[in-house]
Amino acid sequence: MKTINDFNFKNKKALIRVDFNVPLNENFEVTDTTRIEAAKPTIIKILEDGGSAILMSHLGRPKGVEEKFSLKHIVKSVSNILGVHIKFVENCVGKEAEKAAAELQDGEILLLENLRFHPEEKAGDVGFAEKLSKLGDIYVNDAFGTAHRAHASTTVVAQFFPEDKCFGLLLAKEIESLNAVLNNSKKPVTAIIGGAKVSSKIDVIKNIMDKVDNIIIGGGMAYTFVKVKGGNIGDSICEDDKMDVAQEILNLAKQKNTKIHLPIDVVAADSFSADAKTQICDIYDIPEGWQGLDAGPKTNIGFSYVIAISKTILWNGPIGVFEMKKFAKGTIEMGNAIADATADGAFSLVGGGDSVAAVKQFGFADKVSYVSTGGGAMLEMLEGKTLPGIEAILK
Repeated sequence: MKTINDFNFKNKKALIRVDFNVPLNENFEVTDTTRIEAAKPTIIKILEDGGSAILMSHLGRPKGVEEKFSLKHIVKSVSNILGVHIKFVENCVGKEAEKAAAELQDGEILLLENLRFHPEEKAGDVGFAEKLSKLGDIYVNDAFGTAHRAHASTTVVAQFFPEDKCFGLLLAKEIESLNAVLNNSKKPVTAIIGGAKVSSKIDVIKNIMDKVDNIIIGGGMAYTFVKVKGGNIGDSICEDDKMDVAQEILNLAKQKNTKIHLPIDVVAADSFSADAKTQICDIYDIPEGWQGLDAGPKTNIGFSYVIAISKTILWNGPIGVFEMKKFAKGTIEMGNAIADATADGAFSLVGGGDSVAAVKQFGFADKVSYVSTGGGAMLEMLEGKTLPGIEAILK
């Protein structure tokens, strides 16, 4: 696996696909700089070698050129985080971009305008990718968040750099961390799969079944499994059309000797709201008119014990509706258990939008081994798929 550490960038222009798809407020200020900070080690290494960096990214889902999605809004934040003045060009291809790239000196950084202002980016257009390729000497993919997309800048452009292409430090770390969970893990291995829907995690659960000893199923998807097992789940969320799949997963787990851990009790509410009345219920006996919105105290103890004896931990998806303080305790207790296990030497990987949001919100980001930057890409890797952005570098 070639990374930027296999290259010397002295007098070279690195064309780097970064993931600067960051949230902006109404004043177009960056409200979460995590993705920019994550790309910093790659960019700084290239500059320290004596090279220059040309950064390309998308922002949002523009329909053509839309000023609100211009990457000019993030120039100040990127400059502040990298500690280097950022040059910006109002296109990513064509004469203007080529001139700016050609004039770039060693030690300088150029940020190109939003790739998705051109429909050819998402279409994976070869001609557009070739235009991008003219801007740099070495292609570096450091955007795990888009590695599952076969877009021009993430995949197709790599063919124009047959020998001069590599992974950035962030993308390499993502691959290593997922491999540590899926292929080189110390046992026991525990996967915590949360979130609302079974349907979005079916392939993940099936693919990891051979590689894990325990699967903790939390969040809204747990109620589909409980209903399959004959429980009364009241008004809790349930995918009735996926009950056969839930049963299949339970059967598969028995065959493969993988333990499935479901909640024992829940915090049930009489409405889906922050000021709802609540009660603790056995998960198999939730009254009509009530819905489970968080793990209960017995469940938190049980799940924490499973985590405590684990050596490798994957966490994808929250345990309850953590966005409401009243229903955040299960997710917080899970974070505490994982932080304690990590401190005791376990390897822990957190990924997937909501679980990443939870670890940041509750202060666990520095207490786990690794927080993945790519939700969709991580899920596809866990499903056993080869990501086109990764394959393009390995070819």
